[in-house]
Amino acid sequence: MNLKYKRVLLKLSGESLSGKIGHGIDFDTVVKICEPIKKIVDMGCEVAIVVGGGNFWRGRSSGSMDRTRADHMGMLATVINALGVADGLEQVGLDVRVQTAIAMQEVAEPYIRNRAVRHLEKGRVVVFGCGTGNPYFSTDTGAALRGAEIDAEVILKATMVDGVYDSDPKKNPNAKKYDHLTYMEILNQNLQVMDMTAASFCNDRGIPFLVFSIEDPENIVRAVCGENVGTVITKE
Repeated sequence: MNLKYKRVLLKLSGESLSGKIGHGIDFDTVVKICEPIKKIVDMGCEVAIVVGGGNFWRGRSSGSMDRTRADHMGMLATVINALGVADGLEQVGLDVRVQTAIAMQEVAEPYIRNRAVRHLEKGRVVVFGCGTGNPYFSTDTGAALRGAEIDAEVILKATMVDGVYDSDPKKNPNAKKYDHLTYMEILNQNLQVMDMTAASFCNDRGIPFLVFSIEDPENIVRAVCGENVGTVITKE
């Protein structure tokens, strides 16, 4: 197979790292996800990763909790996941760097755009933690921002469903799956595939966004090689 994309930003949800356990990190699952990443790096693809934190923390535990503090807790959850993914990548033989938007130099590099790009050029995988480093922004927006900053050719969002549907396929057996959508359709139909900030950002910058299932981790290889494995979202 031949690469369609030379540099990609892969967004991994926290839930994808928990496997059948349903919470925390299942390292067997992490390694299974890392194996196809090793394959595409060996093929010459430059890979950056943004991780979510939903397997440890998702939003405020109550309506009275301070939103900024809750979001900071979520950012710390993404660092746990970033370190776990880095360990899995190293287990399969990859050279990895973790960078965080909030400084914690004892465990990771601070995010510096030029340094991240240089790591990619040297064949290292870069894992970004802490989202954008700001409250009120999701890790989807963090993925969009980092994708733009490193000049990624596509953002790959690995989820627990095989694409974008017009309704929840787990609740509606007649839900329609889309092969292609535009960002304006995402915004106008309020499709819950990414937050609206991320959709507007990607639309403004013309960055394609591919949503696919991580339940078969080999879909990562298929996606990078341009196979039809999910839903492609583009500006037009």
